[in-house]
Amino acid sequence: MSAWVLPDHIADVLPSEARHIEEIRRDLLDMARCYGYELVMPPLLEHLESLLSGTGEALDLQTFKLVDQLSGRMMGLRADSTPQVARIDAHLLNRVGVTRLCYCGPVLHTRPGGPHASREPLQFGAEIYGHAGLEADLEILTLALDCVHAAQVSGIGVDMADARIVHALLKDLSLSAEQLALLHAALAAKDASELRVLSRNAPVAVQEALQALVQLYGDARVLDEAQRVLPASPELLLALNHLRWLAGHLDGVPVSFDLADLRGYAYYTGTMFSLYAPGASGALARGGRYDEVGSVFGRKRPAVGFSLDAKALATAAAQRPLRAAIRAPWREDAALRSAIAALRRQGETVVCVLPGHESEVDEFQCDRELSLVGGQWIVKTI
Repeated sequence: MSAWVLPDHIADVLPSEARHIEEIRRDLLDMARCYGYELVMPPLLEHLESLLSGTGEALDLQTFKLVDQLSGRMMGLRADSTPQVARIDAHLLNRVGVTRLCYCGPVLHTRPGGPHASREPLQFGAEIYGHAGLEADLEILTLALDCVHAAQVSGIGVDMADARIVHALLKDLSLSAEQLALLHAALAAKDASELRVLSRNAPVAVQEALQALVQLYGDARVLDEAQRVLPASPELLLALNHLRWLAGHLDGVPVSFDLADLRGYAYYTGTMFSLYAPGASGALARGGRYDEVGSVFGRKRPAVGFSLDAKALATAAAQRPLRAAIRAPWREDAALRSAIAALRRQGETVVCVLPGHESEVDEFQCDRELSLVGGQWIVKTI
């Protein structure tokens, strides 16, 4: 095997694709700033106990681990930035009121999330801390939609669920963490037969509710059906009403519901959403409420956010036209250098053609050139 072959699901990003991803990254950060989100840059690696505090087994398995040569302590390469941002909110900022934070950087996964997924996503995310009301959930959902729109992806639909629905059904059962994980996996896979086996010792009402939950997906009528067939409880009713409220504020956006959908991280405590687009492989963005995320850092307070992989988003987004560039000759001419500098200050791309390379082409597709006319350097159309 060649020494230059990269590991599976790790890839170089070449110029045209890199430009596309970078333009989308800038648009995402600009959109978050328009909403008032402050940019933070968590480190790529941390002490393992801090990085994985409260995240559950799934993130532990996804985290690359190594030994710090300075301290001898175990360290981890982040597989998700949300716990880091929660630590920043709890310990470094420690603000009393609402805090809006965003981030964008690489994360590393020990295993790919799908057959064609990268193990090095470029994770963008935004989070609100300090507000328990639905206004924060709606803001995050609206921002997520605006971010995907900013990437020029069309036909976006929203799929919604709520972690409290399953919690309301299972809260009176004595289940181990392993049993709970198996039940969640069976619900996410809509495996009715496996659910029947796993819930065989539960009360009949719970068994029937779990079987019904597998079928509760579709349009807004699903919420009415859930209220009719699932055991009544204040927690269940609150979750359904929150889903109705959020969906009612998404004018012109197709909304569906999958009340058995528990994919994603274990820390969700309320409404959850996923954004999909025609032709995209999997969800383009996922988010929701995770009020427990700061507890392990000694500061439990309301939190809601979303994240996406900018690389995957770029794959789903339409290719953007190149910004046409200006070609310029290379000469030891002060007037020419001054003209080039002035154009670049105006935001133009000026490519100097080095001696002997006049016939070469590159990504920038120059449609103009700097020419010497009457002793003046002027831009002419090619």
